[in-house]
Amino acid sequence: MSLPSTLTEAACGVMGAPDPAEKVRLTYLYAKAWQAGEISKLGNSAPPDRPGRPPKPQLCSPADMPKRSKGSGKRRTALIHAIAHIELNAIDLAWDAVARFVDEDFPKAFSDDWVQVAVDEAKHFEMLVARLKELDAHYGDFPAHDGLWEAALTTRNDVLDRMVLVPMALEARGLDTTPATVDRLKSNNDIATADIMAKIADYEVSHVAAGVRWFEYICEKRGLDPVPTFKTRITKTLKGRLKPPFNHVARDLAGMNRAYYEA
Repeated sequence: MSLPSTLTEAACGVMGAPDPAEKVRLTYLYAKAWQAGEISKLGNSAPPDRPGRPPKPQLCSPADMPKRSKGSGKRRTALIHAIAHIELNAIDLAWDAVARFVDEDFPKAFSDDWVQVAVDEAKHFEMLVARLKELDAHYGDFPAHDGLWEAALTTRNDVLDRMVLVPMALEARGLDTTPATVDRLKSNNDIATADIMAKIADYEVSHVAAGVRWFEYICEKRGLDPVPTFKTRITKTLKGRLKPPFNHVARDLAGMNRAYYEA
C-alpha cells in the first residue's frame, strides 16, 4: 500500500475509513510517515463533512439517548463505551483540523500538533476498546450520541471557533470531570478503568494546551484580544454555558488563563 502524497490526503483517508480499527491503523501509519518526512507536503484535499462510521453503534441526538441501566456493571460498561465513542470522534476531529484549515497558512507546528493529538486519541480508543472486551462487551453494543461531530459542523467555517469549542471548552471540560469519575471508579473497585481514565486525562492537558496556543496565535494574527474574543465565541458556539467546578490545576498546566472561563 503506497502512502498518500500529502498530509491532507492522508487526513481524508483516515476520516473516510468506516472501520474503527482501520481508522486507528491508518492514524498510526500516516502520523509516523509525516513525522519521518515520508509525507512532507500539506496539500489541499478537502475533508468530508462526516467521517466514515461502522453500522453500529446507532447514532442518536443527545436528547434521544436512552437512559443508562441502573445496574452498576451495565452502567460502568455504558460509561466506557460512551468515552470510547468520544475518543473515536476525537481522532477524526484532529485530522479534520489538519485538512480543513489549510487556507490559514499555519506554520508546520500546527499540523504537527493535531497529528499528534490524533495519535493520542487513537491510543485512548484502543485502551477503552480493550477494556470493553475484558468486560465481555464491544464498541457498538450501546447507542451513542452524535453531539461531538455536531461541534465539528458548527465550527467548520472558522478555525478560531474550532479552537474555542473543541479543545478549550469540550476537552477542558474533560479535565474538570475526570477526577470525580476516577474516584467513583476506584470506590467501586474498578481500578483498571480508573487507571485508563487517569492516563487519558494526562494526555488531554497537552490537547487543551495546543488549543490555547493556536487560539492565541490566531487572535494575535487577527489583532484580537483573546479573553473577550473567547467569551464572545464560546457564547456563540457552546449550547449552554461553562459550568464550575473547574480543575484549576489541570487548566493551569494547559496554560489556560483563568480569565477565559471564570465569570
